Amino acid sequence: MEVENQQQRWEGYLDWRGRPALRGRHGGMVAASFVLGVEILENLAFLSNASNLVRYLGDYMHFSPSKSANNVTNFMGTAFLLALLGGFLSDAFFTTYNIYLISAVIEFLGLVVLTIQARSPSLKPPECKKETAETPCEVLSGGKAGMLFIGLYLVALGVGGIKGSLPAHGAEQLDETTTQGRKQRSTFFNYFVFCLSSGALIAVTLVVWVEDNKGWEWGFGIATISIFASIPVFLAGSRTYRNKIPCGSPLTTILKVLIGATLNRSPSNAVASMATSPSYPTQHSKGAEEEESGKAVPVPTQTPTNSLGFLNIAVINKPVHKALECTVQQVEEVKIVMKIFPIFACTIMLNCCLAQLSTFSVQQAATMNTKLGSLKVPPASLPIFPVIFMMALAPIYDHFIIPFSRKVTKTEMGISHLQRIGIGLVFSIVAMAVAALVEVKRKRVASNSGLIDSTGQLPITFFWIAFQYLFLGSADLFTLAGLMEFFFTEAPTGMRSLATSLSWASLAMGYYLSSVIVSIVNSFLGTLNHRPWLSGSNLNHYHLERFYWLMCVLTGLNFLHYLFWASRYKYRSTGSAK
Repeated sequence: MEVENQQQRWEGYLDWRGRPALRGRHGGMVAASFVLGVEILENLAFLSNASNLVRYLGDYMHFSPSKSANNVTNFMGTAFLLALLGGFLSDAFFTTYNIYLISAVIEFLGLVVLTIQARSPSLKPPECKKETAETPCEVLSGGKAGMLFIGLYLVALGVGGIKGSLPAHGAEQLDETTTQGRKQRSTFFNYFVFCLSSGALIAVTLVVWVEDNKGWEWGFGIATISIFASIPVFLAGSRTYRNKIPCGSPLTTILKVLIGATLNRSPSNAVASMATSPSYPTQHSKGAEEEESGKAVPVPTQTPTNSLGFLNIAVINKPVHKALECTVQQVEEVKIVMKIFPIFACTIMLNCCLAQLSTFSVQQAATMNTKLGSLKVPPASLPIFPVIFMMALAPIYDHFIIPFSRKVTKTEMGISHLQRIGIGLVFSIVAMAVAALVEVKRKRVASNSGLIDSTGQLPITFFWIAFQYLFLGSADLFTLAGLMEFFFTEAPTGMRSLATSLSWASLAMGYYLSSVIVSIVNSFLGTLNHRPWLSGSNLNHYHLERFYWLMCVLTGLNFLHYLFWASRYKYRSTGSAK
């Protein structure tokens, strides 16, 4: 009877009450579906303000265009970088279940602060009708600025925790030991991006319209309600979830192996260290299955692989201290992390391009004719183009492209993770080239119309901006889903939440890199020409087309860098072969 109960349990998982998770009762696509529903509400709450924040900071807080853009990129970069904290806590000390609930409450509190400030004129700078050199608009400062940034970074902290826990929580519901489970996991990540886009669609249409026409207090209010509503939706799936038991700090393992490889000197008999570490159970190993069936199985002695051989010193040589004693499995897990890190680094430049969607592209559209018939489209609603394209392409990719590619390649994956990421990188190169050409056209129209010194609307339709949005949206679809599944699939079991968070950390690094490049362009290149490329209050005086061409060149060089590492990467997981 005891053996039968053991076979019904998910090894290494508990239910929401801390009891062993059971097969047939916990996990599966039903449990993962609750996560998909939550993602719609969560991303609606985040993007409803982030997509239009650059205009809020400029029009109501009176920051300059470049300072508004940098504040937005810093805010979004921090939010995505904090996903690493959420992933680390999920793996080490708490469950993804608990981290999501804590993070949702923190984001809710941040949005309450922003709503109160947006509603109270006394907490904002005085309204500025027309700015001149003699009477510049008063910029937000002091305690009012403190309130703004406290609210923003509480939201960033909450968003980071959610991004670091929610995708991994959904993927953990699916059984990786079966072909069907691995295919379901691939489907989950595709539809996670679909649901992320669904929330974004509502955010950049309905909520942005409300912000521009009814007031920002209503926009922040909708976001507050949305994140609050996500909590009961998430809790509704509690009875179906299987929650991975935290395995202790993965950073401790990484540091121990790296320090051991550096300090351990004299060779020793390392047979005792060759046993598999009990801290990282391998669910689908043959030995585990036979142990569950009641058969005694001798534990085989492991030997380290030859790749990244310098790390083998940590297990082959005698440790200088007992705390630095490592197992072969720990060394191999650190090797996996080091192998996926170059892939992570190669996606940062793509996300630097994506940062332009919520900064300069919105400001470009604000100078153009945004009328669609009798309807005036808010500039911050322009991301609707890539969002709709992503929503349309995600089901097509999952139900048609992937099955077809599986038949052609006769592999379980069809299109490998790295191939998918590479396609996204190519789209980002094209997007930056298109953006540069569109900006050349926009400035030519401004010059020919005699409006180069005006901040008024130009006689050119905003549909020209849609082209760069479409290519960047395609890049995002291919890269984000492929990157999340790649990190989750390849990472050791005890590091999966942290590894999946690297997808968001790449976004963060991209936003920060965007700010750095803007600063370098303004200070270094601007000094050479005695005029910064990206400064001032009039976008028509910017050399934005040069900035986009620079981004195109950098992205092309990054793609060559990616090809170098991707062509040498060897998949370790079942079904992941190229």
